[in-house]
Amino acid sequence: MPTGGYVAIAFVIVILLILASCIKIVPQAQAYVVERLGGFQGTWSVGVHFKAPFIDKIAKKVLLKEQVVDFAPQPVITKDNVTMRIDTVVFFQITDPKLYAYGVEHPIMAIENLTATTLRNIIGDLELDQTLTSREIINTKMRVSLDQATDPWGIKVNRVELKNIIPPAAIQDAMEKQMKAERERREAILKAEGEKKSTILVAEGKKESAILEAEAEKEAAILRAEAKKEATIREAEGQAQAIIAVQKANADGIRALNEAHPNNAVIQLKSLEAFGKAADGKATKIIIPSEIQGLAGLAKSLVEVGSKDAQ
Repeated sequence: MPTGGYVAIAFVIVILLILASCIKIVPQAQAYVVERLGGFQGTWSVGVHFKAPFIDKIAKKVLLKEQVVDFAPQPVITKDNVTMRIDTVVFFQITDPKLYAYGVEHPIMAIENLTATTLRNIIGDLELDQTLTSREIINTKMRVSLDQATDPWGIKVNRVELKNIIPPAAIQDAMEKQMKAERERREAILKAEGEKKSTILVAEGKKESAILEAEAEKEAAILRAEAKKEATIREAEGQAQAIIAVQKANADGIRALNEAHPNNAVIQLKSLEAFGKAADGKATKIIIPSEIQGLAGLAKSLVEVGSKDAQ
């Protein structure tokens, strides 16, 4: 093959390589800043793009995803002159690739320095206790301040977090002692409250026990009184029934005696028997009427007649 043929092939290959280098594919979540002859030409978004050879170049590739930067601890001084170290985490996103490319040199370094100065300004207006308990307020103030400062750079600060707050060793020891004393105080309070509740429960238990015993004694006394009352009633009813039976027997005897039509001798004999029963008592003297004295012989005669009839 002649030398001219090799040169032509080489030329064609070079042309193809140049054309291939002019075809650019922009990935998702990225943007390319293109310059022509040193000046800004435009911003390429996602897709296939062509650039003019030798006169166009990609000045900067910009990542449009949200990015996280963890900055090293920065020394700050509080309002009450306590020096501490605080490290921050910044969440930001590039919203304008052109401003990001031409707004500031070394944007991440600029954000770090801006974060440090802003943090010192905010902490300088707070005391140590406020700094330790006002993280949310500090985060909000820093986000607003950084977002306003980075807006000309095409950067939007979405969130700022204080990662660690490191006070001096002496302050840490004092805080630990304070926390220990606070825990001991709470423990003593809880123990005292527990003993108080225990004493109250014991007293209430004794009180309820005494009340129950008194109620039981009262109910027992009522039951005993009711039982005694029922016994007395039953005894009275028995005595009344006995009296009624005796009176009924006497009435039956009198009725039978009346139905038999007794003569005077029988009546006098019954009277004599009544005096005989009276003689069984403790009386030492009994006065017998004269009408009854004559009955002694009659009684003796009746006894003798009865003995003969029995024989």
